[in-house]
Amino acid sequence: MKVALPPRTVKHAAIFQWARSPQLGRLGILTPFRHPQSRADELAALLAKIATAVGARQPPKGMATRIVAIDGLGGAGKSSFAERLSITLGGADIIHTDDFASWENPVDWWPQLIERVLEPVARREMVRFQRSQWEAGKDRGWVELRPDEFLIVEGVTAAREAFAPYLTYAIWIDAREEVRLRRGLDRDGEAARDQWELWMADEARYRSRERPDERADLVIEGDRDLWT
Repeated sequence: MKVALPPRTVKHAAIFQWARSPQLGRLGILTPFRHPQSRADELAALLAKIATAVGARQPPKGMATRIVAIDGLGGAGKSSFAERLSITLGGADIIHTDDFASWENPVDWWPQLIERVLEPVARREMVRFQRSQWEAGKDRGWVELRPDEFLIVEGVTAAREAFAPYLTYAIWIDAREEVRLRRGLDRDGEAARDQWELWMADEARYRSRERPDERADLVIEGDRDLWT
């Protein structure tokens, strides 16, 4: 299903600007918003539009659960947006790609997510896996969930091509490099700068190779601090 185009004849800039591509059809892009309403109202409208689009779209063949991927590079605002979309979707479970990634392996862990999450969800079986370890000596913990109507997969490479057969809807959250790095260092500390720069280089190669932003159903600007 394609999300309906917003009216073009409005006084203020619309929430979405639409770009057409022969390969992609219509791609929604959240652009700077000038309507005189609060950020909370703007965010609520965006989440409602996504929920409506996801609910109206049939999941891929063989899938009963509608899986929404929220992809983007590190520090773009994916996790916090996923939390808000989860609420809008009635408390949908969230799978974080960080539960499979690590400092040493930021992007090439994807077969594990297929085996431990996507395939069990496709079979309507219980999902259970142990999180990856980011800090030595820290309890990794286990994730358990039962497939429901909606599931969110959030994190870097969440919309990679290998996951496409399982996904109902894909969102790409975009943000400038300097914004993402600042957020990352605010969270992990200045001592993590070298590691962050290495990780960002790996992520950039993923984006260049797979073009997830071009394949996404919706692209949102994540550096506006609309929800972060």
